[in-house]
Amino acid sequence: MPEALSSQSLFRIAECSDMMADGCVTDDNGTLVFLSVWARDTAIQQFLARLTLGNDAEGLNELNIHDRQGNVSLVSVGGVDRLEKRATRVFRRTLFGSIVNLWLFDRRCVKPDKANARALALLRRDDPARYDRLWTLVRDTCPLPLLDHWRDAVMELLQEKVMLTRLPRSLGPLEAHQLAIDVPMLTDALGDLIRGGTLTTSPHDMASGQPLRRAA
Repeated sequence: MPEALSSQSLFRIAECSDMMADGCVTDDNGTLVFLSVWARDTAIQQFLARLTLGNDAEGLNELNIHDRQGNVSLVSVGGVDRLEKRATRVFRRTLFGSIVNLWLFDRRCVKPDKANARALALLRRDDPARYDRLWTLVRDTCPLPLLDHWRDAVMELLQEKVMLTRLPRSLGPLEAHQLAIDVPMLTDALGDLIRGGTLTTSPHDMASGQPLRRAA
């Protein structure tokens, strides 16, 4: 969990006046992937309770998050049963009592859905190991055997086939990548690369070619 709260990166949540967010990521449909919020313990507990009420009058099924420029991001909560939470008390002695930092996130961020070859990766925008982390996620999620020296070729293939994409909507320091592998398509594509000599069992036999594009 974060050790410090930067006042330069706080976002107001219209539906929860006593709570602030410092990070939020959604998928292409605006459904919540990750949310980091700060508030007193009682406000956090009330927020979690309202999420479970769904379409009830007191429930929360969407959030309107405002940034400093006045832009509003509409976030759909979606099914709460797919979300996991982590909470920690960061500031224990303030005029308003202890302050809690809560993370809500899609469980695929920490545990790939191997049965359906689906996963999500949350990474800091400035993470120098971003590319390596994405490759590890691909190998952990994909049911097909992938050799390490295939990395660049496979990563480029996944991006070209739109199986590995960066989610476009995020607030705060994090970015998210979605892995959705079409196993039959990937099997056929890898077979073509193997037959063509682009992929080999030995890194020394890999065919030379143009530099491969890495994940943005």
